[in-house]
Amino acid sequence: MLKENEKDRDLFSELIFLCGKVKDVMLGMRVFSSMEATGVKPNSLVFNSLISVCLSSHDIVTAVSLFEIMESSESYKPDFHTYNIFISAFSKSGNVDAMLAWYSAKKAARLGPDLQMFESLISGCVNSRKFKIADRIFEEMMISGIVPSASIIESMLNGICKQKRLGRAEEFFTFAMDSGWEINENMVDKLVAMYLQLGKAEEMEGLLKTMMKPCVTTTGVLTRIHCGIVKMYAMVDRLDDIEFAVGRMLKQGLSFTSADDVEKVICSYFRREAYDRLDIFLECLKRCYVLNKSTYDLLISGYKRARLLEKVERVMEDMKSAGLV
Repeated sequence: MLKENEKDRDLFSELIFLCGKVKDVMLGMRVFSSMEATGVKPNSLVFNSLISVCLSSHDIVTAVSLFEIMESSESYKPDFHTYNIFISAFSKSGNVDAMLAWYSAKKAARLGPDLQMFESLISGCVNSRKFKIADRIFEEMMISGIVPSASIIESMLNGICKQKRLGRAEEFFTFAMDSGWEINENMVDKLVAMYLQLGKAEEMEGLLKTMMKPCVTTTGVLTRIHCGIVKMYAMVDRLDDIEFAVGRMLKQGLSFTSADDVEKVICSYFRREAYDRLDIFLECLKRCYVLNKSTYDLLISGYKRARLLEKVERVMEDMKSAGLV
C-alpha cells in the first residue's frame, strides 16, 4: 500500500481491524503511523479500529488513551461504535462494572441505544450471573422500542434456566412467541434441558401443545421438544408413554436427530426386558432414521447380556448391510 502511495482511508482502517483479529497491536500502530505519514488523516472509523486492536490484546491503557484523544479532537469524536467496542470488550472479559460504566458514559454522551450494545450488555451480565442487572437492561431495551434479537432472547432464557426458574422460563418463552420474536433450537434446548433436570414431563407436554400452534415455530424447534419428551419418558422407563410420544412424532413427519436420544430409548427397553416391544420400535425407526455404529454396538451388548443370540446375529447382519463392519 505504501509503495503504491495508497490514499484510501477505509483500506487502512480495514487493515488495522485485521490486526485486531490476529491481536497484533504493534502492527496496528505501524499501519496507523504509516497512514498519517502519507498524509491520510484519521477519522472515527480508523480510531475505532485501532481501539479494537488494543482491546483485543487487553491493552486497556492505550485504548483509553486513544479514546481521550478522540474526545479532545474536532474531526474524529467518539461515536456510538466507539462506546460499543468498549462495552463489548468488557462484556467478553466478564468485567461487568467496567461494561456498565461505559454504558453509562454512552448515555451521558447522548448517543442513542442500539441492538449490538444490548446484546453485549445482556450476555455479559448473564455470563457473570448478574441476573437482576440483565433483567433491568432488558426492560430498558423494551422501553427504548428496540426489538430483541435471537441472541438476546437466548441469553435471557439462559439466565433464567441457570436460576432454575421454570415458571419464569415458561412465561418468558411464551411471551417471546406471542411477540413474534425469533425462536431457535438453542433456546428450546436450554428449556428442554431444565425440564429434564427437574423431571417435569407433563409441563413439557404443555410446551409441545403451545408450540404446535400454526405458524409458531420451525420443524427443527418442534423436533427438539418431541425428542425431549421421549427422552424424559425413557429416563423413567415409561414405555407406554415412550411409544405414544414416538408414534406422535413420526406421524408428524419428524424423527430423532440424535443417536443419544435413540440409545436412551433402547436402554429403557432393555431395563424393562421388553425385547419384543424393542423390535417393534426398531422396525418403525428404520423407516425414517439410520442407526449408527454406537447404536448397533449397544443393541449387540444388550442382547448378549440377555443371551438372545439370534437377535445378536440379526443385528450383526444389519451392521454388515449398512457397511459398518
